[in-house]
Amino acid sequence: MSAPAPLTRRAAVEGLGTAALVAVVVGSGIQATELTHDVGTQLLANSLATVFGLGALIALLGPVSGAHFNPAVTLAAWFTGRRTGDGPALRDVAAYVPAQVAGAIAGAVLADAMFGTPLVHLSAHDRWAGHLWLAEAVATAGLVWLVFGLARAGRAHLAPLLVAPYIGAAYWFTSSTSFANPAVTIGRAFTDTFAGIAPVSVPPFIVAQLIGAAAGLGLVAVCFGRPAAAGEDEDVVPDAGQQPAAPTRSTEESALAR
Repeated sequence: MSAPAPLTRRAAVEGLGTAALVAVVVGSGIQATELTHDVGTQLLANSLATVFGLGALIALLGPVSGAHFNPAVTLAAWFTGRRTGDGPALRDVAAYVPAQVAGAIAGAVLADAMFGTPLVHLSAHDRWAGHLWLAEAVATAGLVWLVFGLARAGRAHLAPLLVAPYIGAAYWFTSSTSFANPAVTIGRAFTDTFAGIAPVSVPPFIVAQLIGAAAGLGLVAVCFGRPAAAGEDEDVVPDAGQQPAAPTRSTEESALAR
């Protein structure tokens, strides 16, 4: 078994991965609006780019940090791991979440720079409505249900193949186009482009996402039961590549919500 990566490296990977994810989301949105005026085609291009980019990032970086790229997933992993003893520690959460947020902002700025749009131009795209908040809760619940359900079912290796397509589908079946990620939501406030969100719309989106994450864990419990506490005979959520050290979670708890 390989040794866990140092926390500094894992946090750096979370930041870089989130930056790359947001660059894909924002950059593909800008490119789509420059190529066509049809909103449906723009959304299709944006969602396809996100699916391919997210799947690649999960497969590449999952073995190092778990490829969360999402504070909601990191917090869910910590919460479930308190009982089983295989989740990230609070110090991991304290390192991952700021890295994810900083990476998301950097990714948005990078995308703007690549397309020659104004840097750090806060979005004017208002997304303030109850049905959008409900959509974010649903999208995030589904994401957490999928990620942790795969882990509990022993199919964590399928995460790169299933998590990214889920996000792509959620672009279309939710009215909010499935941000499902507090860090990405914050990052997208820094670009006044197709994928942007007005800063005033960010807080209720994040609240909805956290509620959705809690609901997703509830769905996992309903479908698979509660995980066994450390030391019990029942199987628990496997760690990254069956490594015993919890912080190196692999794709079974990778979750990238865009």
